[in-house]
Amino acid sequence: MQIRVPASSANFGPGFDSIGVALNEYLNLAVLEPTSTWEVEHDLPHVPHNEQNLIIKAALTLVPDLTPHHLLVQSKIPLAHGLGSSSTAIVAGIELANQLADLKLSPMAKVQLAAQIEGHPDNVAPAILGGVVIGTNLRDQFITFRAPTPPFAFLAYVPKYNLATSTSRSILPTKIERSTAVQGSSAANALVAALFSQQYEMLGALIEGDQFHEAARAKLVPELTKIRQIGHEVGAVATYLSGAGPTVMTLIEPKLIPAFQNRLLQVNLTAPLHELAVDQTGVIVTI
Repeated sequence: MQIRVPASSANFGPGFDSIGVALNEYLNLAVLEPTSTWEVEHDLPHVPHNEQNLIIKAALTLVPDLTPHHLLVQSKIPLAHGLGSSSTAIVAGIELANQLADLKLSPMAKVQLAAQIEGHPDNVAPAILGGVVIGTNLRDQFITFRAPTPPFAFLAYVPKYNLATSTSRSILPTKIERSTAVQGSSAANALVAALFSQQYEMLGALIEGDQFHEAARAKLVPELTKIRQIGHEVGAVATYLSGAGPTVMTLIEPKLIPAFQNRLLQVNLTAPLHELAVDQTGVIVTI
């Protein structure tokens, strides 16, 4: 059995902890023979190979007595880079338990379970459902809505350094002014309206209208300001900090990508640049 889970980019503009998009880089989990203890084969640095692996921990949250198996994990999603690497592991673990224990979970049941483990739905929901997903926690229930996909390429500038979510969260302000919160939430509301109505004329300004996290995190990810400026120069739609960073995501028309790449190189921004598209299927299982 093979389980494939897409990467995701969360904190989509002002949609802090609430808007995410699934992208076409993947964690692939091969479920091999039953074993006496869990064995997780992979080449990811500093990731456990036993039941302490996040995939197994998520699976055992659902079914504590799940039969151990030999697992093979292959992933092109960089760890601690704001592309949902931990969420892919959680979603893979939930699907592993779902398949091995024949739980017959619905997609929304998977979202509930994954969001309870992760704490919010912005990465796990698109990884399960695919596409652009807006979600929130309402009365202890996670609710999600899938929005139309904007017709642009997603360019991920992936710095070589890691940035743990805990570190990135620790610098966020504990309080913000009411006027700032109103501006941030109204920008998020308008962004959602633009997505659902497919009116993209103001999409860039709305995506770049965050008031909740980017200003604080820009100190940890200095590339954000530089790449956003280059995006404006070449006519990109918008640039935002993906998740907790350090990946910087730019929405852009494909014809502008060469000019964008050249300008990055001219200012010595030489980290890998991944040209991505939106994954529309979410987690899939093949047997």
